Amino acid sequence: MRIGLFGGSFDPVHVGHLAMAEQALHQAGLDEVWFLPAAAAPHKPGKSQANFQSRLDMLQLATAGHHRLKTCAIEKDLPTPSYTINTIRALSTNHPGNQWYFILGGDMLADLPLWREPGQIVEMAGLVVMPRPGSTAPNSEDLRLKLGKPVRLLALEGPALDVSSGWIRSTLASGGSVRYLVPRAVERYIQEHELYGAAEPADPEKPLAQTGVTNA
Repeated sequence: MRIGLFGGSFDPVHVGHLAMAEQALHQAGLDEVWFLPAAAAPHKPGKSQANFQSRLDMLQLATAGHHRLKTCAIEKDLPTPSYTINTIRALSTNHPGNQWYFILGGDMLADLPLWREPGQIVEMAGLVVMPRPGSTAPNSEDLRLKLGKPVRLLALEGPALDVSSGWIRSTLASGGSVRYLVPRAVERYIQEHELYGAAEPADPEKPLAQTGVTNA
């Protein structure tokens, strides 16, 4: 099977992540995309604001009902920090015969040569890259020269959604709304568990007529 690996903190998962996964499925001809929440991301010092289980729960809620989007908790049991090369090696051992494709945003591609064993990463997996606001177009030849390895790279087409987990966290902490930026089930989970400073709001399904507002 052709499997896309989408790693990250997902603190929390949002519509930008889901849109990227969906476009990767179709444009790269993948059979499935596996979301891999990091136990401890090496490029993000300090702990995630939500613990691993909460981030995994939110991913499962976000992908429920989509049979080609999966969640994988393998990094919970791997040594930290959660280096991509260690994850790909473990997955290759546990699931031999799959073809791996690593999904990342264009803003992270420039840092790939600084990752642990980047040459081994591109040997073991193709790269599927989504443009991000402010990032340059991915260039496989430039990357090949930097890594000294041939690179299988597919640049996705589509709108660059300028949504970040950090913005969502700060908005929730200040009492703002993130409706439509995260799946509704994820929004409810955040509220029920009071993550990121969010609190359970008044019932949003309360009929408008009871508030003195009528439908036009």
